[in-house]
Amino acid sequence: MADPSSYRPKPGQIPDSPGVYKFRDEHRRVIYVGKAKNLRQRVANYFQDLAGLHPRTRTMVTTAASVEWTVVSTEVEALQLEYSWIKEFDPRFNVKYRDDKSYPYLAVTFNEDFPRVQVMRGAKKKGVRYFGPYGHAWAIRETVDLMLRVFPVRTCSAGVFKNAARTGRPCLLGYIGKCSAPCVGRVTPEEHRELAEDFCDFMAGRTGTYIRRLEKDMMQAAEEMEYERAARLRDDAEALKRAMEKSAVVLADATDADLIAVAEDELEAALQIFHVRGGRVRGQRGWVTDKVEAVDTSGLVEHALQQLYGEERGDAVPKEVLVPALPEDTEAVSQWLAERRGSQVSLRIPQRGDKKDLMATVQRNAQQALGLHKTKRASDLTTRSRALEEIAQALGLDTAPLRIECYDISHLQGDDVVASMVVFEDGLARKSEYRRFQIKGFEGQDDVRSMHEVIGRRFKRYLQDKERMGEWEEQPAAAPAAGPAATGPVPAVVPAADDGEPREDDGRPKRFAYPPQLVLVDGGQPQVAAAKRALDELGIDDIAVCGLAKRLEEVWLPDDDDPVVLPRSSEGLYLLQRVRDEAHRFAITYQRAKRAKRIRSSPLDDVAGLGETRKQALIKHFGSVKKLRQATIDEIREVPGIGRRTAESVAAALASTAPAAPAVNTATGEIIEEDDGGSS
Repeated sequence: MADPSSYRPKPGQIPDSPGVYKFRDEHRRVIYVGKAKNLRQRVANYFQDLAGLHPRTRTMVTTAASVEWTVVSTEVEALQLEYSWIKEFDPRFNVKYRDDKSYPYLAVTFNEDFPRVQVMRGAKKKGVRYFGPYGHAWAIRETVDLMLRVFPVRTCSAGVFKNAARTGRPCLLGYIGKCSAPCVGRVTPEEHRELAEDFCDFMAGRTGTYIRRLEKDMMQAAEEMEYERAARLRDDAEALKRAMEKSAVVLADATDADLIAVAEDELEAALQIFHVRGGRVRGQRGWVTDKVEAVDTSGLVEHALQQLYGEERGDAVPKEVLVPALPEDTEAVSQWLAERRGSQVSLRIPQRGDKKDLMATVQRNAQQALGLHKTKRASDLTTRSRALEEIAQALGLDTAPLRIECYDISHLQGDDVVASMVVFEDGLARKSEYRRFQIKGFEGQDDVRSMHEVIGRRFKRYLQDKERMGEWEEQPAAAPAAGPAATGPVPAVVPAADDGEPREDDGRPKRFAYPPQLVLVDGGQPQVAAAKRALDELGIDDIAVCGLAKRLEEVWLPDDDDPVVLPRSSEGLYLLQRVRDEAHRFAITYQRAKRAKRIRSSPLDDVAGLGETRKQALIKHFGSVKKLRQATIDEIREVPGIGRRTAESVAAALASTAPAAPAVNTATGEIIEEDDGGSS
C-alpha cells in the first residue's frame, strides 16, 4: 500500500485550468481517470488526510503510485478526453456500465447498393441506420413483417440476392409482394433506395404522413371504382397502424427523447434507458455497474451519458434527454451533447405531466433490474467463492486463485501443433485475455516439450513487461516543437513518484503483464513437471502450478507422486473442469482452422508476386490446376495480366509440385481432386 504523500505534487505545480488527470499504479497502469474545471482544486482533494476520504477513494489513492494531468482549453474538451481515456485505458477504479447481453437493433444498410433491412447486434457500422435497441429480436421481425406490405424493401442475404439475380427468379417474398425484387430489376436502384428512405422515415416517427396518404389514395381509388386497389391500400394502412400499436403513445407531443433512471445502493447501481421517438417507446436497454469510485447519482448520470452517446452522431442523440439528477457541470455536458447532435439538446429533470409519469415507470424498471441482478449475482458469487476456496485449500495455496490461466496443446498426428491460453478471473472467463500459440521450437508430436515451450514464452513476456513497467527510465524533457502551435489538448510534463523526472508510458493494459495465482495445464504429471521446469528456469517461484488429467479427473502437483483427488461434487473440481474444457475448446478450434487453411492451399500460393486476382484469372481461364499444369508458357501468357516472367514462374511452381498420387484430406478421408478449381 502506497503512501499518497510520496507522490503528492509540489504546491503550485498543478495548474488551475480545466483538464483531465490520471492516477497510475506502481506498474504504470492507469487505474483512475477524472476531469475537473480546476485541476489544482480537484487533485488536491485526493491528498487530504486519509481518514477524511471516502473508503473507495482511499483505496484508489493508496493503490496509486503517481498522478499526472493534461490541460485542455474548455470543460467540453475535458469531458471528451475523459471519455476517450476511460475507453482506452479501462481504469479499474472508474465506473463502467456493463450489460449481460447484446441488444438487437433494426438496421437498414445504406452502405450497400440495394439497402437491406435486418436485425443487427454488436458494434455499429458506418453507413448503416439503426433503430432501437429492442428487448427481443422477434419484436423487430414482427414489426418488419407488417411494414413490408407498404415498404417492400429487400431483407435477403447477399447470397440469396446474388443467386436470384443469376437465375432471374426472385425469392418467395418477391412473389407475395413483400419485396420489390430489385434482384431481378423490378425496381431501379434509385427507386429501391427511396423505399428504404421512406421505411426509415416511418420508423423515425413520421408516421402520420404515410397513413394519411394511404387513406387519401384509398378514397380516390374507391371513387374511381378501383375496388381491388382500394382494398389493398386499406390493408396497407391497417398494417401500418398495427405496427404502430406495438409501441403505444407515451408522450402526446410526439417528442424525441431518451429517459434515463438510476437505482442504486452502497455497492452497485442499475441504469435503465427508454428511447422515445415520435412519442412512442422505440427501444429500451439497461446496464449495471459496481460503484468502485465515490460517486453520487449525478456522477452516475454523467458516466451514463458518456457511454450512451460517446460514439453517436446526428439523430442518434435526441432533442431531449431526461434524467433523475443533473451532472455536476450541466452546461458543459449539454454543450457536448449538442456538438454530437449538431443542434441544441435539452438536458433536464422532468417536473410534471406525461414525462414525469414516464420517468417513474423507467425508475421502477431500474429498481426491478437492480433487485434481479443482486439476487442472481448473490447465488453466482457464493458458488464461485466456494469453488475458489476449495481449490486454494486442496492445493495448499495461501489465498484463493483469483486469476487462473490454463494451457492446452492440440495437434493432428503431430501436424499443425498449437497451444491455447485461457484466463478465468473470479471464476469467470475473461475472453479478451485469451491467447493462441504456434509451436516453433521443434517439429513433430511432443506434448511435454510443447508445454515447456509455451509456458516459457508466456512468462518470458511477463518478465519483460514487468521490467518495462516496473523499472522506469529517466527521460529528458523534450524541447518545444517549432512551427505553429498544436491544436487540442497537450499532455503536461508531470513528475513521477520518486525521482522527479518525466514519465512516458501509455498506461494501457499489457498483453502479458498480469501474473496468475494458478497455472493449470491440461494433462498429468509430465505436463505439470514441464510447466514447473519452465517457471524455475525463469526464476519465477510465486505462481502455483497444477494439472488436471482427463482420465480420472485427478489434480497433479509438481514433485508429488500421488494426485490430489477432489470429490466429484466439489465446486472446486467443477471450476477446474470448466477452465480445462474451455482451454481445450479454444485450442482445437485454432488447430482445426490452421488445418483447414492448409488443406485449401494451392500450388499457386508459392508463386512470388501472383496475387489473388491473377490466380482466379488463371483458374477461370483453364478450368482447373490440373489443366493449368498441362499448359505451355505461351498458353499461360494468353491470360490477361500474365507476362512471360510470371508465366515461367507459374509453370515452374506447378512442375515442382506435380502430385505422385491423389491428395487425401486427412480430416475426412476424401480424395482431393484438382479439377475443382484449386485455391479459391
